[in-house]
Amino acid sequence: MPDLSFIAVAGFAAIIGAIVQGSVGLGLGLVAAPVVTLLFPSLMPGSVLVAASVLPLFTLVREVRFADWRGLRWAFGGRLAGTPLGVWVVAVLPSRLLGIVVGGMVLAAVGITALPRLVPRSPRTLVAAGVFSGATGTATSIGGPPLALLYQREEGPRIRATLAVFFTIGALISLLTLAAADQLPVRQVTAGLALTPFAAAGFLLSRPLRRVLDNGRMRAGVLLVTAASATVLILRSLG
Repeated sequence: MPDLSFIAVAGFAAIIGAIVQGSVGLGLGLVAAPVVTLLFPSLMPGSVLVAASVLPLFTLVREVRFADWRGLRWAFGGRLAGTPLGVWVVAVLPSRLLGIVVGGMVLAAVGITALPRLVPRSPRTLVAAGVFSGATGTATSIGGPPLALLYQREEGPRIRATLAVFFTIGALISLLTLAAADQLPVRQVTAGLALTPFAAAGFLLSRPLRRVLDNGRMRAGVLLVTAASATVLILRSLG
């Protein structure tokens, strides 16, 4: 059973991340992964992956009919190819270096949101996003930004539903692959299950705020906090 410090700190991060994800389609890994990696590195990436596989189910109950199944087929092909690379990263990189990787990925994700140009969505870019997501999602539990970039101009329900399908199945693929490679300790799974009630609470809190967050009034602030957290993580890992 995770200790109270993990439940309190990581649980709060999971609530904030779930509020963002419940409204814009991604956010749990972006907010929770830097916090868990910084304070509880032995519980990464499994703990956040477990929570990330459960949270999207709440979105799917409401909006599954909006998912882009055709695009997901290409993205999942890439995800399957990229997942073994992520397992290799977990196996060979020390937690200190992994912290730098996680922090860098979060900062890159924040930067992606500021790109003015529309990246074309095609089979080639969907597969590439899937490969990148498979590798980074398995190694750091942060795999959403590449696919989210391709759907950034779509309506909110389509983005949320498509990412929810991708996160649920993708996280399960990563967890099973990590387990098969003996890189998923039981304590990470237990910690992830402890985070799921907090993720559920954050999803419920996102309901009345969804319109506000979709308009970017809160998302920008949360991304700033996430970027600050990632910066602290990188500096501490380098120190």
